[in-house]
Amino acid sequence: MAGLKDYYHLYVLFFLSITTNCGMARRPCSSQAVKGAYWPSPAASTFPPSAIDTRLFTHLYYAFLVPSNVTFKFEVSSSKAPKLLNFTSTIHKKNPPAKTLFSVGGGDVGPDIFSRMASSASSRKSFIDSSIEVARKYGFDGVDLDWEFPQDAKDMKNLGYLLEEWRAAVQKDAKVTGRSPLLLTAAMYFSAEFFLGLVFPVASISKNLDLVNAMCYDYHGLWDTTATGAHAALFDPKSNLSTSYGLQSWINAGLPRSKLVMGLPLYGRTWKLMDPKVNGIGAPSVGLGPGNDGAMTYSQVETFNRENNATVVFDMETVSTYSYAGTSWIGYDDVRSTTVKIRYAKGLKLRGYFFWAVNGDQAWKISRQASRSWIL
Repeated sequence: MAGLKDYYHLYVLFFLSITTNCGMARRPCSSQAVKGAYWPSPAASTFPPSAIDTRLFTHLYYAFLVPSNVTFKFEVSSSKAPKLLNFTSTIHKKNPPAKTLFSVGGGDVGPDIFSRMASSASSRKSFIDSSIEVARKYGFDGVDLDWEFPQDAKDMKNLGYLLEEWRAAVQKDAKVTGRSPLLLTAAMYFSAEFFLGLVFPVASISKNLDLVNAMCYDYHGLWDTTATGAHAALFDPKSNLSTSYGLQSWINAGLPRSKLVMGLPLYGRTWKLMDPKVNGIGAPSVGLGPGNDGAMTYSQVETFNRENNATVVFDMETVSTYSYAGTSWIGYDDVRSTTVKIRYAKGLKLRGYFFWAVNGDQAWKISRQASRSWIL
């Protein structure tokens, strides 16, 4: 039987769904909606850009390019250059085409290179000028910054300077070339508040970025192996590790809703249960479950569930899905939880959503439903 919290969440989601319409928004709901996805370049051999269905996306991000840790310029090799050109030309020639951006950094790079790059005006200029040069040379519509994450107050301050100077350089480039300004976006922490009381420079972010891609996932994972968790929970009654909290923190900090994009995972996190009979969210675990370092793409999760006759549970309290078979436990988003989240984002009048990562879906099942769910 559903508890009071379940009915409360249902009421909130229903209220948001019926109050969302173009007339109440400050901007058109139609043409400006963002339906984004990141494309990991190492997946090219099994999932090339030509495999992407651009009918489902408006913005596609090439992930990743990393600047030199000495000059902070992008040194595109002779083997990398054709891949960049293939990505942009392929996506732009599709019907319909999508905007293309290259994303800088990523979770595997670490924060040090960005901290050093942003620490002085000269190193910031080297990075900025090189990013614009690469975007123009290889036909990208913009650049996305994925700095994970500024570590102290100095980093946060320098991030603000970086974005201010980057925007000015982009505007200057557009004036000189007579072309449309490059898009500037960033993949950001799920919340405007970081650890130890650090707060992102929201004023600079709001002024200088076109979009903020809030990474609303990885609330739990291989770093906390003692209990299962909903790694992309919309709600969490026990903590602030939730998408609803994170999105609201950005809004409360002053970020315009028209620039805020909700992140959605096309992958799950896995654990090994201590006791197969105790298998809910928060159940005791003894380590990672199946997959690569306790992670599986949504497509792999669906295959696992089918081959292992797994029990699949939709959890209304967190708005997430989990499955289990024996001692294997997987927390993820499926079509149902994704649909509810998108309705929630529309209720908040956000700009749209994005997926990490586009190659994780199964036959476009989630991506197609997500696109349909963002009803005009």
